[in-house]
Amino acid sequence: MRGLGPEARRSLKAASTVVTVLAAVGLSLTACSTGGAGARDEGPARSEPVVSASPSPSASVPTKKIDAVRLVKNDPKVSQSIKRDLKPCTGNSYPITVTYGNLTGGPSSDVVVNVQTCADSVGIGSYVYRAQGDKYENVFSAEEPASVYAEIDRGDLVVTKQLYEKGDDVAYPSGEEVITYHWSSNRFTETQRTRSDFNNSVGAGPTAPYVD
Repeated sequence: MRGLGPEARRSLKAASTVVTVLAAVGLSLTACSTGGAGARDEGPARSEPVVSASPSPSASVPTKKIDAVRLVKNDPKVSQSIKRDLKPCTGNSYPITVTYGNLTGGPSSDVVVNVQTCADSVGIGSYVYRAQGDKYENVFSAEEPASVYAEIDRGDLVVTKQLYEKGDDVAYPSGEEVITYHWSSNRFTETQRTRSDFNNSVGAGPTAPYVD
């Protein structure tokens, strides 16, 4: 900076600082965009579900795209009432959420499918499908008239059930049960069950849960 006045030197120093900050921000954004782990949730399914841009749960477990609606409707373990009610809510959008992840340790991703109602998005059926060659086998089913939802949590299957007593509104269950399953010996085994009883009076929260 020899030959430059004080004002010029200060200007060059400020510009250098700005460039350094922008470079650091660029590196931070690049790191965030390339990260990601865990299960991949596609959300509501269509007749031909859209492929999510999220990364696969594991690089060693490739994700194979499936038609979740067809899979459920062709599954003999799914009740006829759920198959009958499985219709598009609007257009080609079905009340189904699809999650890919590693639950059973197979060569391909397992598929968790949740079927819900169109009116209030209440879960009425949860299923886990395991790849067997070119087909998928139903290895878990939970069907409830009230509310049930399954998800992947750190390699385990977690099923949440809303508990209703006579006269309960759909939005205000009397309690909630969370059941954790782990895959072993070619089947899911329950490892933990937690129940919370809700006090539905105004301003009251759930009571402390207990674990079986």
